[in-house]
Amino acid sequence: MERLTPRQLLDRLVGFPTISTASNLDLVDWLEAYLQAHGLRVERHWNEDRGKAALMAHAGPLVAGGVVLSGHSDVVPVEGQAWTSDPWVVTERDGRLYGRGTCDMKGYVALAVWALVEAQHRGVARPLQLALSYDEELGCTGAPPMIETMGRVLPKAEIALIGEPSGMKVITGHKGGTGFKVHVKGFEVHSSLLPYGVSAVMEAARFIQWVNERNEENQQKTVTPLAGSFDPPFTTLHVGTIAGGTANNITAADCRFAVEMRVVAGEDLERWARAVEGEAARLTARMQAIRPEAGVHLERFFRVPGLQPENGGPAEVLARRLCGDNATGVVSYGTEAGQFQEAGYSAVICGPGDIAQAHQPDEYLEVSQFEAGLRYMETLLEVLA
Repeated sequence: MERLTPRQLLDRLVGFPTISTASNLDLVDWLEAYLQAHGLRVERHWNEDRGKAALMAHAGPLVAGGVVLSGHSDVVPVEGQAWTSDPWVVTERDGRLYGRGTCDMKGYVALAVWALVEAQHRGVARPLQLALSYDEELGCTGAPPMIETMGRVLPKAEIALIGEPSGMKVITGHKGGTGFKVHVKGFEVHSSLLPYGVSAVMEAARFIQWVNERNEENQQKTVTPLAGSFDPPFTTLHVGTIAGGTANNITAADCRFAVEMRVVAGEDLERWARAVEGEAARLTARMQAIRPEAGVHLERFFRVPGLQPENGGPAEVLARRLCGDNATGVVSYGTEAGQFQEAGYSAVICGPGDIAQAHQPDEYLEVSQFEAGLRYMETLLEVLA
């Protein structure tokens, strides 16, 4: 089979509308066939309803200690956005490659696929692997089962290079994140009989006030050296949407909102989760003293561990060698890097593009960034050879 160029691969990948709410199997089927045709070992991990799959591939000797190039197949929707060109066709103009996912992150995936095929044909002494997940845009929920499967079906690599857009700069740390969907269940009475009912809206307000107070406390804490590298340099809690109530003169039976947290490195993500659960339990006890039917119900909907900087770690050393960046960089958003690190890989982030372009209408990747990513992959092949 023909060996496609990185640009040809990007055109193919963007042409698959793999939004997170839809299947990615058309892309996975095509990519699996392409990689197998070039002699690579390819494995899948299916999601529960087999509507999506993660794809894992291996080039080089079947030994442990290799390098993983990690990306995700899903992209965010384009509905409601004003695009000036077809989002599912790569359009080049003014030195930019426009299309949904060119930046986040099919540009990197195209480069990674090219590198794996080249590694297979040129030969490498140290293995190179691809890890392509699903549902990253839904809270990085697809990576953990994929990583667990990789450890069983392929020789375990040492290093994971996560290609989220970083301007080809090395990112050694990011905040962890988790979130809860909150359902406050009240008890309806006429508002003139307020003490005999439980207003879900008013009790939700108490919960949200607790969130505000935690933010105020966090901003007043002494900033540790590790936290100080982040912007903002503290853990944040946030409520973005809320809905509830029936009428102005009825105590609300239901109120729903969500709490998300972005936790700085050095703080325990699970401790913050337990704090939310503890506040829910406290409010539930208060509400049930009035009406036993009332209470606060939580559903945890994502968990992304932070990426802890590994000063001089194998992934950092390799990434700096590949791109020549010696600066220190951390970000406040979450990625799958922390999940690889939690599974025992040395991990860093380095990929083409600007994160500010992610999810935007007329999303684009600078041609110069794509070319820098190709040089990065060329150097990686030389190192592995």
